[in-house]
Amino acid sequence: MTEQNTPIPADEELAAADAALDGDALEELDLILEDLRSRGEEIPQWEFCDGFLTALVCTRRAIPAAEYLPMLLGDGAELEVTAGQPLPKIEAFKDIEQQERFLALWQARWDEVSQQLDADVKTLDDERTFQPEAMDMRGAIASLPEEERAEMEGQEIPSFGQVWALGFMFAVENWPEEWAAPRDKEAAQWLDAALESVVALTEDDTGKPEVCMYDENGPASTSQARVEQFGEAIWGIYDLRQLWKSMGPRQETIVKGVQPGRNDACPCGSGKKFKKCHGA
Repeated sequence: MTEQNTPIPADEELAAADAALDGDALEELDLILEDLRSRGEEIPQWEFCDGFLTALVCTRRAIPAAEYLPMLLGDGAELEVTAGQPLPKIEAFKDIEQQERFLALWQARWDEVSQQLDADVKTLDDERTFQPEAMDMRGAIASLPEEERAEMEGQEIPSFGQVWALGFMFAVENWPEEWAAPRDKEAAQWLDAALESVVALTEDDTGKPEVCMYDENGPASTSQARVEQFGEAIWGIYDLRQLWKSMGPRQETIVKGVQPGRNDACPCGSGKKFKKCHGA
């Protein structure tokens, strides 16, 4: 476990990878999650998982896999880990090998997100900029042949980035103590503004469709206001990462026993008043 919120690596080759997850790796993640859905209810899509992962990268305390994995893919109960032993298997995985492969791919994405958020970027056009795995489902469906689009008619289709933002806020809501506002007013305002930029993406895009995020030449599916909100959310994620890195882990309050008054006899037995002895 490193100083940052790094999950337990399961595949050393992938865990050390610096490159972005390629299309094959992302497809493999989707297939694993699809297989999990055959055994477990409410297994989310990868877009939701990526938002959840990003929040964990930004969380003030390093949340261990024993806490976050069952919250995302299990019953929410923290896994009991024996020192020196591998992470117990979540019920939805068919075997421990599948779980370890998922964690290996998860680690590769974690490293990628951490690297992007720690890069000193000045513009979203920078190739090093953080890139959420946000989907434009409306654009993808609008680009389908008419017959296939008809099959989707009447279904509620999420807006661009909406599922990703819901995954992010799912992590925030399940570890509220790690996202509590700091005492410093300026830092608290910084936190609120950053979180509000993500929360805005959890809302439905009701603006006039002007662009297609799925295909630049595809039919309009996303409002320009939504595109701008998405950019603001990315900068908000950078702010959150830097905020908690600068403040460090939350310090536990040390509760002391009852202290003698300054004019009471010092409990050390010296015969002096506390203020003249150990209370000096």
